[in-house]
Amino acid sequence: MKGALLVNLGSPDSPEPKDVKKYLGEFLMDERVIDIPLVARTALVKGIILNTRPKASAAAYKKIWWDEGSPLIVLSERLKDKVQEETSLPVALAMRYGSMTIKKGLQELSDKGCDEVFLIPLYPQFAMATTETILVLAEEIRQAHFPNLKIESFPAFYNNPEYIDVLSNSIKQSLEGKDFEHLLFSYHGVPERHIKKSDITKSHCKIDGSCCATPSKAHEFCYRHQCLEVTRLVAQKLNLEPDTFSTSFQSRLGFDPWLQPYTDRTIERLGKKGIKTMAIATPAFVSDCLETLEEIAMEGEEIFHEMGGKEFTTVPCLNTDKNWVSLLAKWINEWSNTNTIA
Repeated sequence: MKGALLVNLGSPDSPEPKDVKKYLGEFLMDERVIDIPLVARTALVKGIILNTRPKASAAAYKKIWWDEGSPLIVLSERLKDKVQEETSLPVALAMRYGSMTIKKGLQELSDKGCDEVFLIPLYPQFAMATTETILVLAEEIRQAHFPNLKIESFPAFYNNPEYIDVLSNSIKQSLEGKDFEHLLFSYHGVPERHIKKSDITKSHCKIDGSCCATPSKAHEFCYRHQCLEVTRLVAQKLNLEPDTFSTSFQSRLGFDPWLQPYTDRTIERLGKKGIKTMAIATPAFVSDCLETLEEIAMEGEEIFHEMGGKEFTTVPCLNTDKNWVSLLAKWINEWSNTNTIA
């Protein structure tokens, strides 16, 4: 019997500092998130970050927390339920970090009689700290607890034409009737070294003005290329003029070089430039979360107004968009029928 497992990032169990600390500890100790030697990572995370950051992060979570719980969890559960309505296969939900573990998700499907699982990381673009860490952990769990379970994963879908159509239509509908001078595509940032580590050619990625636009096998695992490609494809679909949109990267951590330009500085620059109305989309996420609801919709808007901007429009993530739900169900059903994706 076949089943599908949707996997998202995760969330603290509550916005209280103790739960945020526990969640951050698991997240930041992941060697694919902070990819430095274990001793140094332990000293950094447990010696510094977990003694300073949880209180501030908890305050941020409290700003966006819903009565039902974490927005990311609630929206992901709603998405799973709606996808389940459009497929006869059992559909389960798991998170890479937090209490909704991948093991629990696989156990749920196994208990329903599934011996084949279609695992879909809910990230359009591949990255070490997202897709890769999910796939590695899922395989470790399979080997340790479900040796007879077969898992097939869905690849990054950043350039899937149907996904681009769904994303473009969602953005278009969100901005319908609203005037904006500039549309910013903001993606979650990663350290530059992650891009080079993921380069399977070991030579293509230079993080310059040309490598992401030059065809290469490296693009299959290049987060930067895949983000830029989403922007290009959506802008093309929406017929945006070249000077009316741009790409930036948010949520940097530490002092190492991260992908640029940075979102906060880009918003600041646009305001200083005289842009009075702007919109911002966050296509690295399929569900609204702390990074979209607080960092962008609250902090980003505050920066824009401080720089003289007037109207700041945040485009919601796909969340439970009916076309997104139908597309996920379509992928699951195609896999069920053929074990391949069109």
